Amino acid sequence: MSDIEYEELAERLGAVTIIDVRTAAEYSGEGGYPCDPRQGHIPGARHIPVESILDAGDLRALVGEPDGAQLVVYCHGGGRSAMAAAALRTAGYDARNYSGSWHEWSRRAEP
Repeated sequence: MSDIEYEELAERLGAVTIIDVRTAAEYSGEGGYPCDPRQGHIPGARHIPVESILDAGDLRALVGEPDGAQLVVYCHGGGRSAMAAAALRTAGYDARNYSGSWHEWSRRAEP
């Protein structure tokens, strides 16, 4: 499964489940990286920390989406989300990594 790019994700907001695997402070905008022009999360994204995904005994119960659901996973720079996407694919989800992640999204105008 290939990564998803900004343009495709922006067009598909609301049509896919987006999962933010960063820390709670990064997700809320209270903490983050100073290199990003703004803080927060992609509109409609659910927060499930990467540790929760990697340590979950039952990903279906954690994620709550049906088999084959389309998921997009992101973090700050694509590393944590790549690990989470791989775990989700192993569990049977159609999971794609947004490798540009928040580092790229925070530099674009909101769709």
